[in-house]
Amino acid sequence: MVDQPILWLSGGMLAMLGLIALHIPIGVAMAIVGFAGTSLIIGTGPALSVLAVEPVTALSSLDLATIPLFLLMGGFAAASGISSDLFNIAARFIGHRRGGLAMATVMGSAGFGAICGSSVATTASMAKIALPEMQARGYGTSISVGAIAGGGGLAILIPPSIIMVIYAVLTEQFVLDLFVAGIVPGIIAVSLYTVAIMIYARMYPETSPTGERATLAQRFRSILAAWRAMTTILVVTVGIYAGVVTVIEAASLGAFMTFLFWLGSKNASWRGLFEIARDTLAVTGMILMMVIGAHVLSYFVTLTDAPNVIVDQVSNSGLPPMGIILLLMAMYIVLGAIFDSVAAMVLTLPFVFPLVMNLGYDPIWWGIINVMIIEIAAVTPPIGINVFVMHAAAPHIALKTIFRGIVPFLMADFVRLAILLAFPVVVTFLPALVR
Repeated sequence: MVDQPILWLSGGMLAMLGLIALHIPIGVAMAIVGFAGTSLIIGTGPALSVLAVEPVTALSSLDLATIPLFLLMGGFAAASGISSDLFNIAARFIGHRRGGLAMATVMGSAGFGAICGSSVATTASMAKIALPEMQARGYGTSISVGAIAGGGGLAILIPPSIIMVIYAVLTEQFVLDLFVAGIVPGIIAVSLYTVAIMIYARMYPETSPTGERATLAQRFRSILAAWRAMTTILVVTVGIYAGVVTVIEAASLGAFMTFLFWLGSKNASWRGLFEIARDTLAVTGMILMMVIGAHVLSYFVTLTDAPNVIVDQVSNSGLPPMGIILLLMAMYIVLGAIFDSVAAMVLTLPFVFPLVMNLGYDPIWWGIINVMIIEIAAVTPPIGINVFVMHAAAPHIALKTIFRGIVPFLMADFVRLAILLAFPVVVTFLPALVR
């Protein structure tokens, strides 16, 4: 412990922001500040020990080992056309309704999220599949791109979720509890997005035309055609929740199955395999570096005793617990407009998590709330990573049009947040049953 812990913390955060401004990767910046701060407080020798131990700890984590496996699963699934199979099912069943293709996009995104776990990959995949379909049938540009960018964010809430794995590792929670806790909020999210589309379609019917009703035979064929997606989802999710396989075993099975599906598809090639492996390695490396940096920084932050000081000050501020939670949520949305949303969570957990626990909230509940805020930040200007992915897939559509399109979905997100804040049991009852 040191004198003036808040001053130490502030100095460290300013130094880290300076390094990030110099375009040093966030994970590396956190590690540098954590190492330098630890060296100043307890000496260079112990700081070097921390720097040596933390990478080994991260690389030996079974939970973190699921990340490249889920990324591989999503990469092979996208390349083999599984995402289009899921979209086609929803389109056959509800595509004839007003706004039905936008609803199908949301449902297809949720289904692909159960395989992929990445909002960026889901948004990119659905942009290639759903946007041409909606444009060909006369849908408005705003509702089309809004459904894709908003629906893509569901991937980090629908288990299995890479963000949930990172949260579980950094807060020492059981990742399966988070996966189970995300089921009901995920269902609520899809339902509220569907309602938002229905309201928008009623207000602006010219943007959401009706289509031809699919025959029973066409619907049945779409289900049969999606056997790869159905099989993967059943094996991964049922295997995990039934206790037949562990999370890492399920991830391995899912990656192997989607690899076989990709191998049997017309898209299989050495170049495609190289691109999937390259993308998986790049994202995994970035995530691992952020986790290692967060652990090193967390050690420095703990030495300063700043988390305890912050907890005491906030607890004595007179604000009600829910008022503090609302302030934290606002902070994350602002940070999400500056940093990558995952980085914002990793940066702040060392002092936010102790504060939330001191207020008496359930760590699993806060994990789901945290993931939902990240989901909102993914479509919030000026960063809004999903919006930029959508723009990259359709560069002819202006960014302001995409941001305008996500407004109905943002409103649905805030309604969902309000439900989970008012009724935490919506999140916590399933994990309690499984334990």
